[in-house]
Amino acid sequence: MSSLSLAVRDSNTMLRRNLLHARRYPSLTLNLLLTPVMLLLLFVYIFGDAMSAGLGGGADRSDYIAYLVPGVLLMTIGSTTIGTAVSVSNDMTEGIIARFRTMNIHRGSVIVGHVVGSVLQSVVSVVLVGAVAVAIGFRSTDATVLEWLAAFALIVLFSLALTWIAVGMGLISPSAEAAGNNAMPLIFLPLISSAFVPLHTMPGWFQPIAEYQPFTPAIETLRGLLLGSGIGHNGWLATAWCVGLAVLGYFWSASKFNSDPA
Repeated sequence: MSSLSLAVRDSNTMLRRNLLHARRYPSLTLNLLLTPVMLLLLFVYIFGDAMSAGLGGGADRSDYIAYLVPGVLLMTIGSTTIGTAVSVSNDMTEGIIARFRTMNIHRGSVIVGHVVGSVLQSVVSVVLVGAVAVAIGFRSTDATVLEWLAAFALIVLFSLALTWIAVGMGLISPSAEAAGNNAMPLIFLPLISSAFVPLHTMPGWFQPIAEYQPFTPAIETLRGLLLGSGIGHNGWLATAWCVGLAVLGYFWSASKFNSDPA
């Protein structure tokens, strides 16, 4: 077999291993999934009327649901990838990586298995949260088939970018608890983005903080695609952020993994 065939075979084996772990121990995934669902329900049913008033133009709760859901979907990705950081840290600290390194398997297949498995879990989590959003009134009737495909591509690309960053965080963490703490910005950043309120309603000094971060252009792009409205320059910004984070996370993770003697 060629080296590429061996790499694909071993990566596929590691992917099955990670998916099997996720199936046998679903508590971490469910706990992380609970956060975006609870925030969705909280902001719709507790703060919905007040928040919709902030949108202006006679907006009601249904308008705010449409505004809110894209941000919560991308927050779901950030929440799910925290589990990836914890899983990678567990592998590094419990000795299984040292065992893998004594075996005749492709060195990078361990990380690739984590990344592909995490992206698949993120997409499934987004679908589940999206189902909850539809159940409480979210509709995307103005989006075309092409816009739906672009929205799916953005979700996958954003998942890939955050997953590589989460892998790096897991590799540098001395314990699973530390990995979870290190990855908390992946949930915190959406809270200070345009996920819940428009940028123009924020204090002037705070608007640059919310605007110049990866979640805001990605949220605005996904919002425009799902609602059939314009995305402006946010599409290019979101793509640039995703590609940049994915490349940074890949080289960071590969460098750390290859230099670790464990």
